[in-house]
Amino acid sequence: METEASPELSIVIPCYNEEQRLPRTIEQIERYLAGTGASYELILVDDGSTDGTRKIMDAAAERNRSVRLEALPHNRGKGRALAEGVAAARGTEILVSDADLSTPIEELDKLRAELHSGAGVAIASRAMKKSRVEISQPVYRVLMGKAFNLLVQAVLLPGIWDTQCGFKLFRADVAHDAFAGLTTDGFGYDPEVLYRAKRRGVRIAEVPVVWRNSAPTKVSPIKSSIDMFRHVLRIRFRR
Repeated sequence: METEASPELSIVIPCYNEEQRLPRTIEQIERYLAGTGASYELILVDDGSTDGTRKIMDAAAERNRSVRLEALPHNRGKGRALAEGVAAARGTEILVSDADLSTPIEELDKLRAELHSGAGVAIASRAMKKSRVEISQPVYRVLMGKAFNLLVQAVLLPGIWDTQCGFKLFRADVAHDAFAGLTTDGFGYDPEVLYRAKRRGVRIAEVPVVWRNSAPTKVSPIKSSIDMFRHVLRIRFRR
């Protein structure tokens, strides 16, 4: 019996109560990838949604055989949802993306070029000179993000200016290794995954992209920030 060939690309999207934004995101990804001719799988991970997210996911999978579903029994957090999706991914390259597509799917080509030039991870960045932030976050979130990045640079990832942009492309072996041992379930997963890749000697390329803030956000300004700071310090000093 023949086994199905692995796709060139896996796209993993964590979904928690995304019934409003998910249909448009799925449609944009399908349209873009149909135009490239690349083989792909779109892995939607339901992180214990309580709205109509699962119905949208089911409909997409029924309509398009390239759409695959994973589900957590209850809400665990963005990092855990991505870890589940990455574990199921079969692609040669694995893109993890936020459900709101704040970084448009068309920016994928820039990240793929870096992987093809030898990087093991290519991350979208809002902080580089050639980045184009068309719709910005509120000022307080921008300032909080800058403070968080200074901490990340100081203790984990010097030279990387934006770890939190939700659009990252991994070589498959790097993704599977980095996410398999993930200890951070929530929004602070990014520094841990990148730190794990860096410790393997993997080159991380930071890529300027177009970015458009999408409201509303599920990031709590106080609680999420405290959790993220705590996780970064725990990762560093545990090592």
